[in-house]
Amino acid sequence: MRAVIFAAGLGSRLGAASEQSPKILLSFGGRSLLERHLTQLAAVGVSEITLGVGYGADQIEAELKRIGAPKVTLVHNPHYREGSVVTLWTLRAAFTGGGDILAMDGDVLYDRRMLERLMASRHSNAFLLDREVEPGEEPMKLAIRDGQPVDFRKTLERECEFYGESVGFFRFDESAAAELVTAAEAIIAADRRGDYMEEAIRDVLLASPPGRFGFEDVTGLPWIEIDFAEDMARATDEILPRLVAEDR
Repeated sequence: MRAVIFAAGLGSRLGAASEQSPKILLSFGGRSLLERHLTQLAAVGVSEITLGVGYGADQIEAELKRIGAPKVTLVHNPHYREGSVVTLWTLRAAFTGGGDILAMDGDVLYDRRMLERLMASRHSNAFLLDREVEPGEEPMKLAIRDGQPVDFRKTLERECEFYGESVGFFRFDESAAAELVTAAEAIIAADRRGDYMEEAIRDVLLASPPGRFGFEDVTGLPWIEIDFAEDMARATDEILPRLVAEDR
């Protein structure tokens, strides 16, 4: 199993907190999100890691040296001001290198039990789903019908029995990972360079036969995606104290 982490974006919605460094270098409990990712991936047996970087790439490289992780591969997206689908395309070699992949957003503070569930999933292609989804269009939603994912978007278009929020962590087998690259290429060719990389995932999901994709329900486990300034306060005050002891 290999991990690919998306950490190229500007994080402009975060305001002043992201003006000096990328979001993956935000610190909670004295450790950056990057250090936490690497520690938790190592704990579940993942040592081959690729980072898609752009804004603040030199700072990310310096942090890797500081924490002693020189074997992490950095892939630079010079067009990081565009949508994350461009970062996915830039990472195409990592997605087509063979074997299963964990794809992860870099701006998430989370409990390692989430990774454990993804690693142990019976589904070779899997989402993490939290049923405690906040209302509105901001959360990336995963729709479920008959026990299977049927749609994946901020604004769902397909009927479902229920939906939850995507954590931003995914497991893909070799064939699905390669199809993601093809889907990203098609999105870019259609002049949709501002799209989220989740649009490529949605395209592969909708083109797949029933049963190819599954999900793991992580409702109740602590996590937060850091998008806004208020997320930083909540991460420190609410999420960090709830993590398993070794993750605090």
